[in-house]
Amino acid sequence: MDRFVSTFTNKLDAKGRVSVPSPFRSVLARDGFGKIFCYPSLNNEALDAGGEGLICQAQTLLETLNPYSNERDHLSIALFGVSETLKIDNDGRIILSDRLKTHTGITDQVTFVGLGEKFQIWEPSRFEAQLNTGRALLREMKKALSRSGTALLLDKGSS
Repeated sequence: MDRFVSTFTNKLDAKGRVSVPSPFRSVLARDGFGKIFCYPSLNNEALDAGGEGLICQAQTLLETLNPYSNERDHLSIALFGVSETLKIDNDGRIILSDRLKTHTGITDQVTFVGLGEKFQIWEPSRFEAQLNTGRALLREMKKALSRSGTALLLDKGSS
């Protein structure tokens, strides 16, 4: 199965277009969707993005909820009601709407971050802050696991 991995930062051009990293376009092409399904992240000032696989995950999650429940309605709005489908042009670029740029704080650069089955789109400095927070949390988890005698699988001798 193809995965979105790595981090890329690209500039917005004068027309507000940004190039989607080639490895991400390749995953999307193999996914068969050919566009980017994205919505404001439920957890961060970022966009969650992907292809048909992400749409299917969202739909599967919704199907676990009662079709007439408030929870399903709220989640449907959060996942589909504010989502956008971004067309990738022949040069591999997309245009982010003003609403998406406002949510993320994106002005002139965009950071694409692979998360396996999906990727996120960030304003670069906000992503760096999130990355630093995540690294600090991981270091604390590592210390806690070391104290308890449990090895962290990600750690193979690094500190």
